[in-house]
Amino acid sequence: MAFRSHSIALTSALASAMLASSPLFAQPESILPAPAPGVPVAPPAVAPPLPVVPPQPLPRVSESQAVLLRGWLADGARQGLTSGTMKSYAGLSGDALVRAALDRATALRRGRVDTADFLQVWALRPAAFDPLPGFTEAVRADRLPQWTNSLTPRWAGYDGLRVGLAKYEKIRDAGGWKALTAQSPAADVRARLKLEDDAVSAGEPLSAAIQRAQRRYGLEPTGTLGARTLAALNVPVRDRVAAIMANMERWRWLPAELPVDRVQVNIAAAVVSVFEGDKVAMTMRGVTGSVGNETPMLTSTIHSIVVNPPWNVPTSIAKKELWPKGRAALARQGYKIVKTPDGGERIVQPAGPGSALGRLKFDFDNPFAVYLHDTPSRAKFSSYDRLASHGCIRLERPVPLADRMLEGSPALASATVQDLIDTGKTQRVSLPKPVSVYLLYWTAFASANGTLNFRDDPYGWDKLLADKIDASTNRALAPAPGQAAAPTIASKD
Repeated sequence: MAFRSHSIALTSALASAMLASSPLFAQPESILPAPAPGVPVAPPAVAPPLPVVPPQPLPRVSESQAVLLRGWLADGARQGLTSGTMKSYAGLSGDALVRAALDRATALRRGRVDTADFLQVWALRPAAFDPLPGFTEAVRADRLPQWTNSLTPRWAGYDGLRVGLAKYEKIRDAGGWKALTAQSPAADVRARLKLEDDAVSAGEPLSAAIQRAQRRYGLEPTGTLGARTLAALNVPVRDRVAAIMANMERWRWLPAELPVDRVQVNIAAAVVSVFEGDKVAMTMRGVTGSVGNETPMLTSTIHSIVVNPPWNVPTSIAKKELWPKGRAALARQGYKIVKTPDGGERIVQPAGPGSALGRLKFDFDNPFAVYLHDTPSRAKFSSYDRLASHGCIRLERPVPLADRMLEGSPALASATVQDLIDTGKTQRVSLPKPVSVYLLYWTAFASANGTLNFRDDPYGWDKLLADKIDASTNRALAPAPGQAAAPTIASKD
């Protein structure tokens, strides 16, 4: 699927439109009872006029500062913000240049998509950001280089994508790659692999180079050109570039600082990583939401672990998958049907070795009722296709994870996590120190050695994000009624 290049546009038109439609300026009519006959009517209360706050004037930049800003704006392609073909920055000056710089600052700090356009399951919301105060101070103190540098995400993951973007754009600009077939000569296959993998050499077995490519794509490393491997190799380079840009955008939604101790889930790759001191201390395979049962992007805090948890089956799953089996079949499978306070019924699976939640459930607050948990169904962890849950994250190694999180807990003063499990008793154990959790959707990411990895876009969120960037840009450029169109520095080609 081909992606378009996407643009950065001035935000002044969007801000004006939002201000005009704000509820602050829409006064509802009063609904009052009719006065009794003969009773004098008091004059209606008149609200004092809203104070008129003049817009903060834009700072005036010196010529040397203007030169710096034009160069910084032209560097947007390196950050995955423009197509690299934009030449109009050279002509910007005065307020137009300042507005372009403020727009770029917002794009770098919190992304290009209006959060009103986010899907509900994109619950990872960037913090509000007003670039004008910082910009004004940087101009006054002549510290624009420090200000511009402070806006770029500092995460190694973002920087790895930035480096990878330059590489894949170079491949694109050189003509991309030719499609392979199962009958392609070995020399053609080797040449294709070398475009992405500098380690490919004429002396190594071709199967070894294919295996490295399969690992980059999250495929079983068979060393042979099967259908899925060919499909991954034949994804057009422009789509790889678009995937890198989409993932750089998601990095911009993250806060400027992340907790050094955290659990991070890559939903698209179904991998769970544990960070301690901001270094990866443990990784394991996970099982994440299937298409139609998407695992949401969000951040929260794991506050407790339930040992031997029962499963209160969500209504949607019960209605779709369990009630049709009939009460007798549910009873045979160990489910309980219990009354609800409103006179209804719900299905509960008691704790035990066959519980869908396994022996451990890691709880964190969120509006989607998702969590990390154990599972008795272990076969899926050996698969390279692990998007199969109803939205929760199943853990390959939940006990070692619980051991780490509960270290120092009074509940484990004379016992281990496995000892608690072996009692068969359901109990909630609070973490001695809550642990942040991030559920993220990475379809392109760099390994520690800089190798760029790709995964399929199972939920279609890369393409949707590109469309939403376009929608936000178009709204920003749309003129208000009676006004001329705002000038654009968009880089659409």
